Amino acid sequence: MLILLPPSEGKTAPATGDPVDLSALWLPQLAPARRRVLTRLVALCRRSSARGVADSLATLGLGAGQRAEVTRNATLAEAATAPAADIYTGVLYEALGLATLDPAARDWVDARAVVFSGLWGVVRPGDRIPAYRCSVGVSLPAVGGLAAYWRAALGSALERAAGDGLVLDLRSGAYGAMWAPAGPVAARTATVRVLHERRVDGVTRRSVVSHFNKATKGRLVRALAAAGAAPGTVDELIVALRDLGHTVEEAPAAAARPRRLDVVVSEV
Repeated sequence: MLILLPPSEGKTAPATGDPVDLSALWLPQLAPARRRVLTRLVALCRRSSARGVADSLATLGLGAGQRAEVTRNATLAEAATAPAADIYTGVLYEALGLATLDPAARDWVDARAVVFSGLWGVVRPGDRIPAYRCSVGVSLPAVGGLAAYWRAALGSALERAAGDGLVLDLRSGAYGAMWAPAGPVAARTATVRVLHERRVDGVTRRSVVSHFNKATKGRLVRALAAAGAAPGTVDELIVALRDLGHTVEEAPAAAARPRRLDVVVSEV
C-alpha cells in the first residue's frame, strides 16, 4: 500500500544534522534528477544583486517580505537535515501527529506514506531533508516546470513501487500532476474528497471542504495507522474507514481512472 501525500508550505528548519544525501533518499535512482533541481534552485537563490533577488522571489512565487526563504535556499546543499516528518508542519501533518503515534503505528506510516515535493520528487517520512521553499508550480531555469519534470522522472519508478497493492492518493491537484496512476495501478487507486454536511434552514447541504480537507486527510491516515489496517483493495479500504467511524461514499469515476471516495464530515 502506498499513501500519497502533499508536502506542506510551512516547514521547520532543524538546528543540527548532516547535509542531505540524495542517494540515501527513497528511490535512490532519482538522485541525478534531484541533484539537477537542487543545483538549479541553489544557483537561482545565490544571486545577491537586487535584480537577482527580485528574480528569485518572482520565480518562487514569493513576496518581498519572504527574502529569508531565498537566503535559506541558497545554502540547501550544506544545510542541516531532519526526517521529513519533522520538517513538514502544515495542517495535514499536525492532524496526522506522527510524533504522538505509538511505535507500531509510526512504523506503519513510515512504510506506506510518500510525500511529493517540487524539490525532491518523492520522499518517505523518515528521509532526512533540509527545510526549503520550492513548490511544484515553480519553473526553474534550465529545468522548466517542475510538475512536468517530475512526471517524466517518476512514472516508471512509482509504478514499480506501487506493485500490485492499493494506492491511497491524498494529494492536492498541483502535486497530483507529478504522477497520475494509469492502467492497472489506476484501478487500485482511490482519491479522497472531503465534504462538509450541515443543516441549513432545515435542509441538509454539502459543500466541498477546502483548507480543512487537509486536516481530515491527516486524521484518516492516523486512524488507519493506529488500527494497523491492511486493506489490499479499494473496497477493503472503504470497509476499513467505515469500521473506524468515517462516513465514506463512492462517487462516479471515469473508466480507467482512480476510484473517487467522498468522506463526509459534520465538523471541520
